[in-house]
This record gives sequence, structure tokens and C-alpha cells, in this order.
Amino acid sequence: MPFIPHTEKDIAEMLKAIGADSIEDLFDEIPANLRSAGLQDVPTSTNEMEVTRVMHERADQDARTLCFLGAGAYEHHIPAAVWELTTRGEFYSAYTPYQAEASQGTLQLLYEYQTMMASLTGMDVSNASLYDGASSLAEAVLMAVRANRKSKAKRILMPRSVHPAYRKVAHTIVHNQGIALEELDYDRSSGIIDPDSLPKDPGDFTALVIPQPNFFGNLEEVDTLTDWAHQHGALVIGVVNPTALALITPPGEWGEIGADIACGEGQPLGAPLASGGPYFGFMCCRQTYVRQMPGRIIGRTEDLDGKEGFALTLQAREQHIRRSKATSNICTNQGLLVTAATIYMALLGPQGLQRVASHSHANTVKLADRLVDKLDGAEKVFDRPVFHEVVVRLKQPVRDVLQGLSEEGIVGGYPLAEEYPELDNCLLLCATETKTEADLDAFVEAVVRIAGRL
Repeated sequence: MPFIPHTEKDIAEMLKAIGADSIEDLFDEIPANLRSAGLQDVPTSTNEMEVTRVMHERADQDARTLCFLGAGAYEHHIPAAVWELTTRGEFYSAYTPYQAEASQGTLQLLYEYQTMMASLTGMDVSNASLYDGASSLAEAVLMAVRANRKSKAKRILMPRSVHPAYRKVAHTIVHNQGIALEELDYDRSSGIIDPDSLPKDPGDFTALVIPQPNFFGNLEEVDTLTDWAHQHGALVIGVVNPTALALITPPGEWGEIGADIACGEGQPLGAPLASGGPYFGFMCCRQTYVRQMPGRIIGRTEDLDGKEGFALTLQAREQHIRRSKATSNICTNQGLLVTAATIYMALLGPQGLQRVASHSHANTVKLADRLVDKLDGAEKVFDRPVFHEVVVRLKQPVRDVLQGLSEEGIVGGYPLAEEYPELDNCLLLCATETKTEADLDAFVEAVVRIAGRL
């Protein structure tokens, strides 16, 4: 459908028809102090040549670097076929399947995605994606409050070892709804939630959030934590890394009966770093709670002639059901990123995902060991099994080391003291399967060289 803008005459006629003098009159109920002053720094118009020039200048700022930064977004190899297929017109311009019978291709893709994610997480069902990992946790918290009808407290136990950005987003979304996110501190020696520190009588609480791996890269004692929460009548929300699930126990198998909800960031599954997005979130759950899951669920069926077809089976949002019954105001389902993730998982298969996870783990361990061995005073902070990330403490100011690395074209890691003051001069490092032996050596040599000048 072509874009047909309204002319000034069209606008004047429409305003006259509704009895308004100007477009501003349509917004007179908004208090003046809440209105934006306008986009002061955005020009009203410019020509194609100037726009092209600006876009090239912005693109040039994304110079290729040697990246050892993880902290929630990861540089994995993406087979060329993934985005060659994803950006075909059939997928690239397709939107949410409101008219199900005319959207069989999109519905089949989402069905395949949900099947793969349910298998990867060990859960019963998956929805068709959320905005990102942080908002998926917030939605999981809201879902847990709806689902756990035995709990009246609206208390969610939130470990400090959960990604700081996830905790902030969850707070922003849920705190005005009377939901309390109560922090659980981590053990300073192990970097995980110490099960022995959990209260014998925690009182009424709705759910426990368990990150696996946590923000420090450490693997939590998920079985013990899951059973403890269930014994006290609470649900368990697993915040998981999808790549790690190719190697470690999936949330559906934690403890005696498994986690109740699993969520996280889908970016590792075929989405490039892309200066921070767009990414997508995922959510899976046990069958018991499927009607409390936000978004949509695609099902496979047969028509009257016995031919396979796909349908929107559950649509628990306000555009499909009564607003008071809706679970969430999720509208766009990040379908393009889900398309890429589906193709990525199909191309790699279970064995391919395992190889990616194994090589990533091996490179992270080698990177930390070499840095500790070569740099005087450097030490691993936590003595725990890890995945993707590891925390190393330096004698030198971390900010100065990172600045020196940046000047040499190396993104050197995440400085933890910004969010965790007790981890001063601690660096969160990550090395995926994309890093070679030469890359690891180049990083260590650069850090040693820069530290020697400080």
C-alpha cells in the first residue's frame, strides 16, 4: 500500500468536520507542563545527499574492534545464510499475523521457533517473543503474580547477581503495581546465592528469580534454590542464556519439578551486536501457567481435508480479548529477530549449538588463566564454574586499562564497580567461539603493556 500524506487542505477539512480549530486542540487535555517542547536539534528537512552522508558518518563510527565485552550481549558467529534468508521480502516486510489463514508462512516459522525454544529450555510451551531480555524478566514477574494465586504478598526475591539492567527495567515496569522486588545478596567468595543463607521462614513470597549463569558468569545452585522456593509455595523464574543451555541443565529440569517460567535475551541466537539492538526476549513456561503467558502461541492443526495448517491458538492480549482479561500490552513481537533465531538454530542444530557453547566456555577460561598468569597481581575473584564471563581483579585502575585498550582497538570488558562498588578494579571478561588463540594473546599482551605504564 503506497503512503499517501494528507495535504494542508485535507487537514483543514477534517478539523472543520470535527469542530476543531487546529491539531493542537486535539491534545488540550494534556497539561502544558507535560508537553514536549519539540525536537529542537532535528532539522525539519534535508535532501537525500545529506542524509546519505550522515548515515555513512554514523556507520564509520562502528569501526571493527576486538571485542571481549559480554555482559548480556555476545559476539557469536552468524552463518551468512541466516540474514540472507531473514531479509527476504517474505520475512522482512511481514508483520504480526492478525489474519491467520493468510499468514501460514509466518505462523509456521513462529511454531518452529516455539518448538525449538521449548526444547532448548526444557519447558512445556514458548511464546512468540518479547521486546528484549530485560522486559521479558519484567513480564515474567507480572506473570508470576497472576499465576501464583496462593500468594498474596506480591513479593519477588531478586538476587543482585541478576543483570543490573534487567533489575532496573523490572523495577520500572512493576513497582507502581504494588509489586516489591526484594534483593538477595550474593556470597562474596563464590559470587552466587548461598543456599545456606536463605531464611528458614521467608514468609509469603510470590516467586524467586534465579539467573543461570548469573551476571558474573557464575553457575548458581539451581536445583537447591528451585526446591527451596517450591517448598515455600513460591514460583521459580529462571533467567537463562540460550547458548549456555546447549551444555548445562535447562530450567525445565531444575530441582524436582523444574522452574515454572524461563526467560532471557535471544540475541545470542543469530542477532548481531549492532550497537545495542534490536534484540528480542524469549519466555517459556510450564503448561499449568500457559494462560497467564503474555503474547501469542501458535498451534499446528489440520483442516477438513487433512492438510496441515497453523493457527493462533492463544492470544492473551487486549487486541484479541477483553482488556480486563489481557495479560499484557505486548503488540510487536520482534518477529524479524525471531526469524533469524529460528534459521540460526535450524542451521546449527543441537550439535552445532553445543560446539558454540563449548568453544565459548573454553576461550573464556583460557583468557582468564592467561591474564592471571601474565599480569602481576591479577586474580580471579570467584572460585566457581563459569560460562561466557569471568571476573578478574586488577591492581591497576580498570578504567585506565580499558581506555588504553580502546585506543588500541580493543573493547576490553565491563567495569563492575559501577554497579557493584564492592568489586572495585574488577573486570568482567568474555570470549566467545569467535576468538582465536592470537586474539587471546593480543588481549593479554595489550593489558600487560598498558598496565606497565600505569
